Amino acid sequence: MAFGLFIDRGHSEPYDGSSSALPAPPAPVDRRLIPLLAWFAVLLALSFLGPADRLTWALEVAPIVLATPILLASARRFPLTSLLLVLFGIHATILALGGAYTYAEVPLGDWVRDAFDLARNPYDRLGHLAQGFVPALLAREILLRTSPLRPGRWLFTIATALALSFSVFYEFIEWWTAVLTGEAAEAFLGTQGDPWDTQWDMFCALLGAICAQLLLARIQDRQLARMGVLE
Repeated sequence: MAFGLFIDRGHSEPYDGSSSALPAPPAPVDRRLIPLLAWFAVLLALSFLGPADRLTWALEVAPIVLATPILLASARRFPLTSLLLVLFGIHATILALGGAYTYAEVPLGDWVRDAFDLARNPYDRLGHLAQGFVPALLAREILLRTSPLRPGRWLFTIATALALSFSVFYEFIEWWTAVLTGEAAEAFLGTQGDPWDTQWDMFCALLGAICAQLLLARIQDRQLARMGVLE
């Protein structure tokens, strides 16, 4: 009778040890992150050696430090396109140089200022251009993968708005830092005496967000299609 009950419960065949009854193995770690994270470590180490201002260094490289655990935590379930990973590396380089020298004193910016007879070191403008360029493509990729939006005007507009919102929030961070630390935050603000510096920062981010999508949206779409995310 016990054997009959066993059969009635659907266990007519003994467990054969097949893998179908075992949990699926975890997805492999995205190997593309290895060179990116190694580059992050190099940038942090080199920029840490004798920066012009220690507080400015900490504030400028904070996005690199914060991005590292986020990338590691999301790598298995939400791997990003190679395009974004390359852009993260470039943006991290811009941030690390700004942290090492302060944005107003980066040698490359000094050279451009002298070569073109500019009134200020323009490296800060490059930093804010990247601040719109990279977040716009990140927002675009997340929207394409998590919402019904598809390439077109609405996606372009929303990704641009999100990038600009991020730039505005960063200006708030600069403001709060200045209020809390006083003159110690002057190098972090990098206004260089320009009363319209905040407006220029946001305009550069807006310009970066627009240019990023005009130049790289199709490349991003092709990479997403190869990943099976976008048809």
